[in-house]
Amino acid sequence: MKFRVWHRTTYTYDEPVTDSLGVGHLTPRALPWQNVASPTVTIEPVPADLTHEVDYYGNSTTYFQVTQPHTELRVTASAEVESLTPFYDDHALAQPWEDAVPTRRRDAPEAWRAVDFALESSQVAHTERARAYAAQSLTPGRPVGEAVTDLVHRIHVDFAYEVGATTVTSTVDEVFDKRAGVCQDFAHLTIACLRTHGLAARYVSGYLATEPPPGRERIVGADASHAWVSVWVPGTENWLAVDPTNDQWVNDRYITAAWGRDYGDVPPLKGVIFSDATTSTLTVEVDVAPLP
Repeated sequence: MKFRVWHRTTYTYDEPVTDSLGVGHLTPRALPWQNVASPTVTIEPVPADLTHEVDYYGNSTTYFQVTQPHTELRVTASAEVESLTPFYDDHALAQPWEDAVPTRRRDAPEAWRAVDFALESSQVAHTERARAYAAQSLTPGRPVGEAVTDLVHRIHVDFAYEVGATTVTSTVDEVFDKRAGVCQDFAHLTIACLRTHGLAARYVSGYLATEPPPGRERIVGADASHAWVSVWVPGTENWLAVDPTNDQWVNDRYITAAWGRDYGDVPPLKGVIFSDATTSTLTVEVDVAPLP
């Protein structure tokens, strides 16, 4: 599949901002199953400083500083992406999930890198509720691919997708309390469940190409960012990528932008402003358009 990904974020303020510093994870990653062409990030007003780098986890990262006084800041990113469905080794997915715990696999290449994603992080606490919930899927000796798929299915069934039920700072236990959330919450919940049993799981930020209902035209800018999870499995090159929001494995309609321990590592944009403004408005427009 080929897509043009377009993501625009607009901040408006009731008083001028004299200095704005920001960090963005907006450019899709180049991966074995994902080719990226013509990536651009533009900022209005024009920043005094603009740098593109690769962070610790290999994500394309944009740093900028706008010193020109402004009441509106606009960040627009675009790229063309060709994506494939990730390939996994069936034999690796059939091994017991206990054999995919990186701290037990000193013999496995890259296990040491995976350990970082098995540890507790700021937005993914290792709670007893997560451990107990996951235990119903992670039964002794169960194949890791089957166990992870079952966990994802149960989360999809047991938790309702409800915009406004949570916030970007909601905890794993708050999601359990409400039994509702959005893709970010379901990703954090899945990660917590897996990590409490020693498995390594990454938070993945990106986009999912959607299709309009039959007979309806695409609405440009009506798409949204998405989040899912990838799980380390020794013996296969690619981490097993699963989407608890949609109860499926990731396929060629998913576009990976960045990954980290949790949302806090890879928000599309974050930053600091210096201003006397008391109110602000945030508008986000996203479009994932198929290309010939």
